[in-house]
Amino acid sequence: MAEVRAAIRYAKAIIGLAEDQKATDAVNDDMKTIVKTLAENSELRSLLVNPVIKSEIKRASLKAIFSKVQNVTEGAIDVLIQNKRIDTLGAVAEKYIFLYDQLRGKEVAVVTTAVPLSGALEKKVLAKVKELTGNDVQIENKVDKDIIGGFILRLGDLQYNASIANKLSNLKRDFINN
Repeated sequence: MAEVRAAIRYAKAIIGLAEDQKATDAVNDDMKTIVKTLAENSELRSLLVNPVIKSEIKRASLKAIFSKVQNVTEGAIDVLIQNKRIDTLGAVAEKYIFLYDQLRGKEVAVVTTAVPLSGALEKKVLAKVKELTGNDVQIENKVDKDIIGGFILRLGDLQYNASIANKLSNLKRDFINN
């Protein structure tokens, strides 16, 4: 939990600096690259969380991998290394992207279903979420067969769980408690 709060604080500071330098769009592209690179490279993730590896090695590795990033992004990486928070780089980048989208009035609603959403159902969900928030919303569909059926809608910090697995879990808890 503390790491999430720290990631949010760093992301807010980075977006503030990027706004001052009028580089929010370019830094957002950098953050997307960082998230993608970390997601695809388990060795890099291991390097960042390993306390035995010296900060200088981490810094040199990141500078080589992300050599074409903006000054703001490079400075953020340096600050994370100096403060011994480089293991939160991925979370900071994700929070930056989230804050950037909020700043632009865009939000991403993550809908988790047991099977992929059909086009018609996706339009209905999109219309309902837009009606509730008043913002432009993009739908990201995640498929998780473990929820059995129904859906889980996540928009920012809010979550609505209408999955069959959740209902079965609640029913089991009720039986145990009674």
